[in-house]
Amino acid sequence: MRYHLDIKYCWYNFSQQLVLMYFINGIPYTFDDVEESIYYDHEIIEWADGNTKYDIDDMYKASQYLIAEQCHPLLFDLELENPELLPID
Repeated sequence: MRYHLDIKYCWYNFSQQLVLMYFINGIPYTFDDVEESIYYDHEIIEWADGNTKYDIDDMYKASQYLIAEQCHPLLFDLELENPELLPID
């Protein structure tokens, strides 16, 4: 089975922090902080406002699920449709 990766701008930490969230088959597995200048980009803010908001509990539950299913892309070698969307670090 090949897994699909996505990235989206989302609000994190009770809508206090804008992040670039990484997803595997629609499940978030990690995020990157964004530069402060991104907070002034109205298109990105609107995009983030339209996406699901996440907090630490959401990320914990999603990560635990992916680990239990051996589908966490940072921990397991998986067949990915678009590996270029993996985080660089």
